[in-house]
Amino acid sequence: MSSARSSALSPGERLGLGSDWDYALHLPLHYLDETRISAIASLRDGVPAVVQARIVHAEASAGGRKQLRIQVQDASGVLNLRFFHFYQNWQRQYAPGKLLRVRGEPRAGLFGMEMVHPTCHAVRPDEPLPERLTPVYPTAAGISQVWLRKAITGARARLEVREWLPADLLDRLQLPDIASTLDVLHAPPPDAPLHSLEDRSHPGWQRVKFDELLAQQLAQQRARLARSALRAWSLPARAGPQSLGQRLLQALPFALTLDQEACAAEIASNLALSQPMHRLLQGDVGSGKTVVAALAAAQAIDCGFQCALMAPTDILATQHLRKLADWLEPLGVRVAWLSGAQSRRERDTAVQAAASGAAQLVVGTHAVIQEKVRFHRLGLAIVDEQHRFGVAQRLSLRAKGLDDAPRSEANEAVREPHLLMMSATPIPRTLAMAVFGDLDVSTIAHLPPGRSPIRTRVFDAARRDAVIARVRALVAAGRQVYWVCPLVEESAARPSPMAPVRRSSTDRRKVPFVQTGGEALDLRNAEATHAELQVALGTDAERVGLLHGRMPASQKTQVMADFAAGRLRLLVATTVIEVGVDVPAATLMVIEHAERFGLSQLHQLRGRVGRGADASECLLLFTPPLSEMARARLLAIRDTNDGFALAQKDLDLRGPGELLGQRQSGVQMLRHADLHTDVALLEAARDAAVWLLRHDPLAAREHLQRWLGDRLDWLAA
Repeated sequence: MSSARSSALSPGERLGLGSDWDYALHLPLHYLDETRISAIASLRDGVPAVVQARIVHAEASAGGRKQLRIQVQDASGVLNLRFFHFYQNWQRQYAPGKLLRVRGEPRAGLFGMEMVHPTCHAVRPDEPLPERLTPVYPTAAGISQVWLRKAITGARARLEVREWLPADLLDRLQLPDIASTLDVLHAPPPDAPLHSLEDRSHPGWQRVKFDELLAQQLAQQRARLARSALRAWSLPARAGPQSLGQRLLQALPFALTLDQEACAAEIASNLALSQPMHRLLQGDVGSGKTVVAALAAAQAIDCGFQCALMAPTDILATQHLRKLADWLEPLGVRVAWLSGAQSRRERDTAVQAAASGAAQLVVGTHAVIQEKVRFHRLGLAIVDEQHRFGVAQRLSLRAKGLDDAPRSEANEAVREPHLLMMSATPIPRTLAMAVFGDLDVSTIAHLPPGRSPIRTRVFDAARRDAVIARVRALVAAGRQVYWVCPLVEESAARPSPMAPVRRSSTDRRKVPFVQTGGEALDLRNAEATHAELQVALGTDAERVGLLHGRMPASQKTQVMADFAAGRLRLLVATTVIEVGVDVPAATLMVIEHAERFGLSQLHQLRGRVGRGADASECLLLFTPPLSEMARARLLAIRDTNDGFALAQKDLDLRGPGELLGQRQSGVQMLRHADLHTDVALLEAARDAAVWLLRHDPLAAREHLQRWLGDRLDWLAA
């Protein structure tokens, strides 16, 4: 948000607070104990305290580092206050004889006990102390705690706080009522257990976290119920050897795994219903999701309907096109291609084929959801790498089935296409339960047989020459190699103190694989690395290709075609090859500056090798020093090839984040609950949501309104 836009918002709007309930549910981070006065003589080093004492001296130092020194005294002793940031008039405000109430953390100084930048204000001798602990709220720059405390107190005073959840539910879960919960969290008594309040294990916090999770689960269950009222065209699987699905299975050069068969059966069962399918197909890298999607498409096409498949990148969409066309076109299916990189004539031809129904399967990128694209009878929409698309984009694809849906006099109901979403980023159970509770989930848990295990090793960048020698030997032996870089070209911007600093090769020192400090990162780029490796490979230089996102789509397609055909032996690329690239002959993946990549991204990149029968390797080059999180990521990816285990590790390390893409907006609503520690509460909230919607819909509606208001759009797709 720009500073101009931010300044136009009220403090509450800047914090996302609108209603009185929003303010009431804006809860403290921690608390200050200002309910008792400590004698100066009793102060202990590092233990926060409040003292009440009179000013005996105030002086602003001149020269050197400017500071304001104030000396205060009570009956037990003297305390020094120091301020390094102050206004000139402070010295006059803090005149000797004035009585101050001072709160801060004392520490031993050269001239006795002192506090640096304490909070202090003038008081009357008879001014009462607070009777409750003082809350410290999450805030933003320019919004003071004083303003926020006053606003929250006012909002709570205006609210009619009454319990809306059934008493037996609260008793069963041993949760307090909402009124006492808000009282104890906003204004706990002096003897309240501070530790449990601040680590959020207090019963009041358990109630708030349960309520938050309950609102989320209610929203998901409500979305599922609303979807059950929608209508779709029933697309039952045709029986017999002449069905398109059976002919596809017979033509495939491999047999389905048990997981693939189970997922295909779940999808086939959903497609036969007149309620729209809303299913997520997830599986590890290389688990064979595309063939399951092809069987779903075949079932829709066999029923006289069209299927559309949308992927986030040209490379991934092209890979799908190649596979699906190879499988389905020999069976008489016409496949059309839609991409922003097409010529106008090619695009117009594909659009006309989709609108007329001549194209039974349309594969493409975002071009599939352009306004002018219409379908004759769209029965199934497939979205690959669904977390890379926004809610609006997924909704646009679903809406394509409503444009020219066939109607009959017997049933004039508007029908929408079935929706199948795919993801190669496995979702941990708690995350799936918290965010995808409104979806049906099919999981391919095991890789097909014949896939070679990938050995992963981690190297300091100081050993880069040895890695290049390994690449040179493999290329000379006829093998194929990926080399992934995080940047495309050198930045021309002036380096900031935080910017990477380039060092010469002679300046590199071997640093052990532990966190160190002070050394700037040396970020190599794809273009420079491409040139360097061409020199290193000598006579094989013409076999070194370059692929990055800024290249024209046609050029990217040609480079990938050359690599797949073996005309290129070494492909230097950015993360455009993260998903969808399938070259079984490639056996080595080198990832430069691996510490700059996320765990899921590293696993996706590693999955580009190990797709054939030959043993494969992934070499992770890192530039020290490493942060603790980067070190944990590299160790995790080195020690396991299990994408589900890595997804859980990723969740443990950095929370939901990019595991969910646009859906993460749902998790961002979890201001208080934690998916790591509150699994029991999440399960209880899921069960309670089902019960409330069935037995007490009024309470469910009120709970949703108080917690989410109109923020339910993220569940729409």
